[in-house]
Amino acid sequence: MQDRRDIDLGGGALLIFLMVILAVNQVVIKLTNEGLQPVFAAGLRSLGAVAVIWGWMRFRGLRLDFSAGTRGPGVLIGLIFSVEFLALFLALDLTTVTRVSVIFYSMPVWMALTAHFVLPGERLTPIRLAGLTLAFAGVAWAIVDRSGFGGEASLAGDLAALVAALGWMGVSLMPRLSRLSRTGFEMQMFWQVAVSVPVLLAASVFFGPLLRDVSVMTGWLMLFQIVVVASGVFLAWFWLLQHYKTSQIAAFAFLSPVFGVILGWLWLGETVTTALVAQLVLVAAGIMLINRRS
Repeated sequence: MQDRRDIDLGGGALLIFLMVILAVNQVVIKLTNEGLQPVFAAGLRSLGAVAVIWGWMRFRGLRLDFSAGTRGPGVLIGLIFSVEFLALFLALDLTTVTRVSVIFYSMPVWMALTAHFVLPGERLTPIRLAGLTLAFAGVAWAIVDRSGFGGEASLAGDLAALVAALGWMGVSLMPRLSRLSRTGFEMQMFWQVAVSVPVLLAASVFFGPLLRDVSVMTGWLMLFQIVVVASGVFLAWFWLLQHYKTSQIAAFAFLSPVFGVILGWLWLGETVTTALVAQLVLVAAGIMLINRRS
């Protein structure tokens, strides 16, 4: 397995750009859910991403790799990916973008905690432990806090966002912990979207009517998710995971809740309370401490 290096200027710039797009995507998912049932929308997005990623691999002359030793991990990472996006789409249907942003982008907290036990060279120091404590406090406060949100605050939505964060951590760690590390990042992403298509589409029948208020805008929003997010951003994410240290990549996620809260307020007119800002500060500060170098 190749050594991962510290984040440099190019990697940092790419990560910041990706975090902006991922924050925008929170709003896009919320708007897409107005036209399509959330789990069905997630399945359609994966279906479109299969075609885009396969086309990208063909364009680059890459072949699908189902070699022995990668099939089990490939199916597993696809199942984890399915749970992540089933939970995320439901969370954004049940609660606000601002709340989901704070909870979902706590992923570096769980990543740092898990990496301490399973990844060599990514141990928790006292400073990083302090950061983990701060971020955990912010997430816990966000989940239990219902003041100032009225009907916008949903415990089920908050818990779904937490499950999605744990799923994101899982798919980020899997290539480091299995023989998927021997495959290209395109193949890792192909496993995820390909396995998630039947899982999400089958699960969607249990979550109500598949169509809501479908419009032309629904199609454009779905196209953005397929081409820009589920294909482009995720491929870039896994390329970064192959070249840089996992915990340092995850730490840049502190930017997305900031962008997500701002976009939820500006674009959707969602409530931003003083308590929510304090929760966001705790999570962001904690993540920055987690990423602080010795």
